[in-house]
Amino acid sequence: MSARNCSLIGKIRSSFRRTGIDGLIITDMTNVRYLSGFSGTSGFLFITRGKNFFVTDFRYREQAEQEVSGWKVFPEKGTRIHAIKRLVRITDIRTLGFESSAAYSFYRSVSRTGLTLIPVEGLVEKMREQKKLHEISAIREAIRRAETAFLEVKPHIKHGVRELTIAMRIEERLKKNGCKKIPFEVIVASGPNSAMPHARPTGRKLQEGDFVLIDWGGEADGYFSDMTRTLLLKGSDIRKQKKIYTTVLEANKKALSAVAAGIQTKQIDNAARDHIKKNGYGDFFGHGTGHGVGLQVHEAPRITWTTSSTVREKMVFTVEPGIYLPGFGGVRIEDMVEVGDKKAFVLTSLPKTLEII
Repeated sequence: MSARNCSLIGKIRSSFRRTGIDGLIITDMTNVRYLSGFSGTSGFLFITRGKNFFVTDFRYREQAEQEVSGWKVFPEKGTRIHAIKRLVRITDIRTLGFESSAAYSFYRSVSRTGLTLIPVEGLVEKMREQKKLHEISAIREAIRRAETAFLEVKPHIKHGVRELTIAMRIEERLKKNGCKKIPFEVIVASGPNSAMPHARPTGRKLQEGDFVLIDWGGEADGYFSDMTRTLLLKGSDIRKQKKIYTTVLEANKKALSAVAAGIQTKQIDNAARDHIKKNGYGDFFGHGTGHGVGLQVHEAPRITWTTSSTVREKMVFTVEPGIYLPGFGGVRIEDMVEVGDKKAFVLTSLPKTLEII
């Protein structure tokens, strides 16, 4: 097992005394990948004080042999509950921790084995918040691929082109630039559609004076990126559009400037939200200012006004304030940032100055 994996498993085992468990079962596939390197879709981890097992069925045996090292690969014959029973007999544990995110049906089935079950909340997710060097490298590559795809499609974004056409072009270029997965459905929203933060692209053609909000991401080695840029089409009177864009851009900059290790995530959200409120658009910014990105597009930490946590070095998250006026249009400007020991590093590099096309 690599030094990195030994450190991760050591952290998990150190939590056993605090949580009162003899072992822990990890069933969330994102957490399975984080701890073991396995990129398949079926399997689980079984960790005790002295042993660690990777369990999967015959479909993934060869893949596991290639991707998983330092874990005893244990065959999942029959049902998952049968495999758990066999592991319990081998390890002689009595109290098993399980991820609180597990399905109730799974909990109910395991509880019938006679084990004492204790839910463990967010243990691995908390570890994932601070990225390792190889994770940051993969995220940077995911950003590079996404930005390259956007720049290749950008010349085709013009009056009369359909939202769906732009979205399909971006997805095509993402794949041609090396993304094995598309992190989420590319958002291309124009005119009044851009007032919906998670609009889906339609057959609407771009028109004069439209905002064109584009939200997309890339992938590299299982890690994702997430970014948004908003363009503006020429129109006879676009003064209101310019004011909205400028407000969001300044909110974006203020939030980025607030990022630092040791502060509360709510302070970053406040930096953006207070500026938008001051300019009269507070009622039109309803989502959080950011979220973590890594093996999932949306993960901890959450940058919002509703909850708060401490910003730590090596966290990677988005900063994405927006203003959305129903029936008129909306703007979102989304960057990704890495928290350093003394300052923050903006990882995305696409220009943010208002571009009128």
